[in-house]
Amino acid sequence: MNHLPLIIKREYLTKVRNKSFVVMTILSPVIFIALIAVVAYITQLNNDKVHTISVLDESGVVADVFKGSEKTKYEILENMSLEDAKNITRTSENYGLLHIQKSDHFEDLSNTINFYSEESPSLRVVSDLENKIAKQLTDLKLIQEGIDVDLINNSKIKIDIVQESFEGEKTSKTDSILKLAFGGMAGYLLFMFIIIYGNMIMRSVIEEKTSRIIEIIISSVKPVQLMLGKIIGTSLAGITQFVIWLIIGGVLMALVSVLFGIDPGQLQNSQQEVLQQTLEQPELNVQVQNIMTSFFNLPIINLIVAFVLYFLGGYLLYSSLYAAIGAAVDNETDTQQFILPILMPLILAVYVGIFTVIEDPHGTVSVVFSFIPFTSPVVMLMRIPFGVPLWQQIVALLLLIATFMFTVWFAAKIYRVGILMYGKKPSYKELIKWIKY
Repeated sequence: MNHLPLIIKREYLTKVRNKSFVVMTILSPVIFIALIAVVAYITQLNNDKVHTISVLDESGVVADVFKGSEKTKYEILENMSLEDAKNITRTSENYGLLHIQKSDHFEDLSNTINFYSEESPSLRVVSDLENKIAKQLTDLKLIQEGIDVDLINNSKIKIDIVQESFEGEKTSKTDSILKLAFGGMAGYLLFMFIIIYGNMIMRSVIEEKTSRIIEIIISSVKPVQLMLGKIIGTSLAGITQFVIWLIIGGVLMALVSVLFGIDPGQLQNSQQEVLQQTLEQPELNVQVQNIMTSFFNLPIINLIVAFVLYFLGGYLLYSSLYAAIGAAVDNETDTQQFILPILMPLILAVYVGIFTVIEDPHGTVSVVFSFIPFTSPVVMLMRIPFGVPLWQQIVALLLLIATFMFTVWFAAKIYRVGILMYGKKPSYKELIKWIKY
């Protein structure tokens, strides 16, 4: 008799009725949204802060470039010594003092500029000051040499290379950014899902093994069915938890918007103003059109189908190995020696995806790792947005399914023997013997 549906139902209900599962399902989005709200609030406070910088320009050639903005204001000091300027800056509690010494040559002036402050200044503030001064000194040097600065600025030509395939399909740099974003999200989501719920499966097996409940269950259920039931049941519980997170997260975001006084109508008006400004500026209009074109150039249907298939295949493949580890040991402490060899291919896949697929999605390394079952769920998902032939996707998927079936058989061998072994920490040599039984 096939007991798999009963095992799946039992495993699912056991998980979702567990107190810790219910508590974490509710608290996780609350904590996450709270962290986002706190960070956003602190960031807003930091962005609203206005920096007032005192400027003592003894050279008399740079002070004119310091024009105040919403975030930075400048207080020009004249006819005083450096010590007096420092005292005024401290008394006024200004952000800092920019001192430009007197010099006869512009080249020497670049080495006589100091910034004094109580604390280390922001990198953004320093970079902004350097850019302002550098541009001013460069323009003055050109004028001194008798060169027309306006003529040079007007002669600059901006290059935007149009990308197009041999079949006439136009692309752009934005295409690559969107493709990288999708591939990175897919790979990261799979990586986190495997780690979180793979460990949940492993702990579930260890708990039943140590409580001796498994001895009763195994008398009427095949080990393969029990292992698959745990994997599928826990996966469904994980999906349920993820859906609840999305719902609670959406509700909390709406509540946060109300509590912090964020008016959706104002946001909509702001978006309309930005859109109107975009339409009035040709360059921004072109960028928006490029983004829309890049999005519609993505193989959306292929991405969705491939994501579901490779995500499920990769998760089931690694989950079976986690279940085998749980059956082989008596406690979580003993699992460390077995988890690292399992995670290494997954970590390798992420690194290959980041450092190789991004640079050359159709290169030898990218193609090879997209066919290896233990790395294909991540690498292939990152390659597909760049255009992968359908036969490669099918072959990689078939290899993944075949490896999953072999892994289930392999893990079931360990599961069958290890589930009834107690009080002994197994070695790799003993695991090989269990497979031969």
